[in-house]
Amino acid sequence: MLPLPELRDFPPRIATGAFILNSGLGKLKADEGTQQGLHGMACTAYPFLKKIEPGRFTRLLAWSEIAVGGSLLVPFVPTRLAGLALTGFSGGLVGLYLRAPGMRESGSLSPTQDGVALAKDSWMFGIGLGFLGAGTRRTGAAAHRRRHRGCAR
Repeated sequence: MLPLPELRDFPPRIATGAFILNSGLGKLKADEGTQQGLHGMACTAYPFLKKIEPGRFTRLLAWSEIAVGGSLLVPFVPTRLAGLALTGFSGGLVGLYLRAPGMRESGSLSPTQDGVALAKDSWMFGIGLGFLGAGTRRTGAAAHRRRHRGCAR
């Protein structure tokens, strides 16, 4: 049986999940101009996406965001699994920030005014990485007993 999320995981899961879910739901209603803009920006960083038409790309992106946001919001999805989805998704956004022209100051990781909206997605990547490490450190009396099981008394 997969472990349920710990209480400390809920605040970042809820905040991040709600943000991503809302973004995905908004993209389902995107007009043609928005679809073209999203697709064009993604294609500058990831040229293989040119093979997908803008409307289809936007729908795929929207449903991906809904799936990632939903996985963070429902408590029966283990934190590590939700973290894996979040890390993969946000890693793509960080890649977009690093590859898209005009997003960073020349020779720097610092964002330009245009790049701030993408640079802020790095917090999701950090949360995802943190979730991937969730449950690896045991503390308290039970952990102490596990570490010292079999030791001479």
